[in-house]
Amino acid sequence: MRRTPSPPSLGDARACALGAARPAQAAYVPLCAGAAAAVSPAAVSPAAERAPVGGAAMAMALSLGEGGGSRLRRQLESGGFAAGEYVKQLSQQSDGDRDLQEHRQRIQALSEETAQSLKRNVYQNYRQFIETAREISYLESEMYQLSHILTEQKGIMEAVTQALLLQADRDDPALGARRAAADPFLPLSAKEAAASEEGRQRTLTTLLEKVEGCRDLLPESPGKYLVYNGDLVEYDADHMAQIQRVHAFLMNDCLLVATALPNRRGAYRYDALYPLDGLAVVNVKDNPPMKDMFKLLMFPESRIFQAENAKIKKEWLEVLEETKRNRALSEKRRLEQEALPRPAPTPPESTNPFEEDEEEEEEEPSAEEEVVDLSLEWIQELPEDLDVCIAQRDFEGAVDLLDKLNEYLGDKPVSQPVKELRAKVDERVRQLTDVLVFELSPDRSLRGGPRATRRAVSQLIRLGQSTKACELFLKNRAAAVQTAIRQLRIEGATLLYIHKLCHVFFTSLLETAREFETDFAGNNGCYSAFVVWARSSMRMFVDAFSKQVFDSKESLSTAAECVKVAKEHCKQLSEIGLDLTFIIHALLVKDIKGALQSYKDIIIEATKHRNSEEMWRRMNLMTPEALGKLREEMRSCGVANFDQYTGDDCWVNLSYTVVAFTKQTMAFLEEALKLYFPELHMVLLESLVEIILVAVQHVDYSLRCEQDPEKKAFIRQNASFLYETVLPVVEKRFEEGVGKPAKQLQDLRNASRLMRVNPESTTSVV
Repeated sequence: MRRTPSPPSLGDARACALGAARPAQAAYVPLCAGAAAAVSPAAVSPAAERAPVGGAAMAMALSLGEGGGSRLRRQLESGGFAAGEYVKQLSQQSDGDRDLQEHRQRIQALSEETAQSLKRNVYQNYRQFIETAREISYLESEMYQLSHILTEQKGIMEAVTQALLLQADRDDPALGARRAAADPFLPLSAKEAAASEEGRQRTLTTLLEKVEGCRDLLPESPGKYLVYNGDLVEYDADHMAQIQRVHAFLMNDCLLVATALPNRRGAYRYDALYPLDGLAVVNVKDNPPMKDMFKLLMFPESRIFQAENAKIKKEWLEVLEETKRNRALSEKRRLEQEALPRPAPTPPESTNPFEEDEEEEEEEPSAEEEVVDLSLEWIQELPEDLDVCIAQRDFEGAVDLLDKLNEYLGDKPVSQPVKELRAKVDERVRQLTDVLVFELSPDRSLRGGPRATRRAVSQLIRLGQSTKACELFLKNRAAAVQTAIRQLRIEGATLLYIHKLCHVFFTSLLETAREFETDFAGNNGCYSAFVVWARSSMRMFVDAFSKQVFDSKESLSTAAECVKVAKEHCKQLSEIGLDLTFIIHALLVKDIKGALQSYKDIIIEATKHRNSEEMWRRMNLMTPEALGKLREEMRSCGVANFDQYTGDDCWVNLSYTVVAFTKQTMAFLEEALKLYFPELHMVLLESLVEIILVAVQHVDYSLRCEQDPEKKAFIRQNASFLYETVLPVVEKRFEEGVGKPAKQLQDLRNASRLMRVNPESTTSVV
C-alpha cells in the first residue's frame, strides 16, 4: 500500500529553505556571502542534504533556464540583499518541499560555478603570486641593508659630535659641568666622560648585590661600568604572548637580563648575559596591540621586549646603539695602540766584557720581529660580516672570509690581539658549523637527493670538519633510503614489489656512492666509513626483502627469481668499484638455506606419498598431445633419450611415480642453482642426496619384495631409467651449475652395479 505524504508544515519549509540558502564554499565566494552569513549549518534538513550536488546540481540548475539563474545571481549580488528576509519570503511563497529543493540546487549550482571560476583565477595567477612574493623578499632584504647603512651613517655623525663635545669638555671643564646640569639628556658618552671612576664602580657593586647568581658570571673589573637599566616585559616571538617581566642592565660591554623575584622587592635573579659584540637591536613597528617593542637578535635566537612607553623605548634603542658604537671604537683604539711598536727596555749595564757579542746577536732578531696589523677595515668588520653571512645563509661567503683571515695570519706571529681576534672568529665558526650540521640533519627535508647536501658538505670540508661532514652525510642518506623503502607500496605480486624495492634501493645507493666520491675525492680516510654505511644499508634492504619473500612462504621458484633480481641490481654497483655481492650472500644465506630445506621436505613427503600408492603399472596418457607434452617436459629436464621408454598408442613404459619424481627433482635442482653460492654447496648437495635416496630405496625394496616376474621386469626397467638416465643428468647439471663434480652423487650412481651383477639379491644396494 502506497503511503500518501502529508503536506509540509511551515517549519519544515523554512528548514528546507535554510538548507537551500547554504552554498558550498560560502566563506570564499562573494556571490553567496550574504546568504551564508544568515544560515546555520544545523538548519539544513536531511532531505536537503541528500540533494544531488556537483555536476548534477549544476546541470539541473542550467536546465531551469538561463533567465531564472540570472535573476537569482543579480538578487544575491545586490548590495541590499538580506538573507533573513529572503528566506522568510521564500518559505511563504513555496508550495512544498520540491520547490525548496529546486531552489537549493540553483543556489548550489551558482556557488560551485563561482568556486570553479575562483580556482581558475588562482591557477592563472599562481605564477604572478610567486613572482610577487619573491620581489617582496628582495625588497625586504634591500630595505634591511639600507636601514643598516643609515644606522651606520647616523652612528658616525653622533661619534663625531661626541668627540667634539669631549674635546670641548677637556678644554673647559666648567663648560661641560654647566652643559650636564642644563641638559639631563646629553649623549651617554658625555655623561660617561663626566662621571668618575669611583661612581661607576659603586654602581656596579650595587648591581651585583641586587642580582642573584651573577657575581661569578660578572666579576668586578676596572673597565666595566653600568650604562643604563630599566624594567621591560618579554613577549613570545611566535605567538606574541606575554612571558614575564624582566629588568635589563646595560653595561659598556654586555647586556644582563634578570627576572624579578616574586617575594623580594627590588631583588632579581640572573637570566641571561649577552656580549654586545654579538648583539643586534631591531625596532619593532607599532601595530596595536603590539606597541613600544624592540627585538634583540643573538644568533641563533631572538627575544622581544616591550618598554613602558614610546619615550623609554626610544631611549633603549639609542643607548644600545650608542654603547655598541663606543665599544667598537674603544676596541679599535686598543688594537691600534697594541699594534704600535713599543721601545725596547734599556738593559742594565754589565761589567762582563764577554756579554757584548751575545747582546748584539740577541738584538738582531728582536729588531726583525714583525708587527701584525689588525687595524685593517675588513679585519675590524670580520666578526660582524660573519654574523651577516650566517644569518643570510651565505655559507660560501663566510668560509671565504675565514680562508682570507687564515691566509693573512698564516705566517704572522701569535700575539695577544691575534688570540683575541681568533677567539671571536672561533665563536662564529662554531655557529656556522652548527648551522651546517642542522642542514645535514635527518630531521630536515630529504627531497632533492644526495646533491641537495653538497653545499653544506663542501663547506664543512673547507672548515676542516671532514669527519663530521662524512658522518652527517651518511646519516642523512640512510634516513632517505629508509624513508623511500618505508613509503614503497606493497604490491600483491611479490616479484613486482621486489623489482620496485631493488630499483629504489640500489638506485639510491648508486647515487649516494657517486655523490660521496665527488664530495670526498681528496679524503681517502672517509671511504671506510662509506663501506660500513653501505653494509648497514644492505642489511636494512635484506630485512625488507626477506620479510616479503621468505617470511611469506613463497614458492622456491618465486624466491629464486627475486634473489636473481637482487643480484643483478647489485652488480650495477661494480661500475663504481663497489662490489656488495658477498654481503648480500652472507645476509641471505640463512633464509635461503631454510627455503631449500623446506622445499626438500615437501618433495620427500610427496614422493613417499606416491610410493605408498605405487602399483607398478605403465602410464597411459590417452592422447598424443599429452604424450608430446610429456616428451617436451622430459627434454627440458635434460632427458634426451626419453623416446626409448615410450610405447604404442600413448603408452609410456615407466611408472607414474618415477616420472613425477624425475620432473620434481630436476625442477628443484634448477631453482636451487639460481640461488646457489659457495656457502650453500653442502646444503644443496645433501638435499639432493636425501631426495634421490627416497626414490632409490623404494625401487630397491620393491624389486626385492615383488614375486610377479612381469612386474619385477617392469620394476627393473624403472630402476635402469633411474640409475642410467636420471642420476647422470642430475650429476651433469649439478656440475655445470656449480663448476665442480659431486663425489656423493657419483657414489650413489655407482651403487647400481650390485643390482646389475646380482639382481636377485635380497640385500639392499643402498
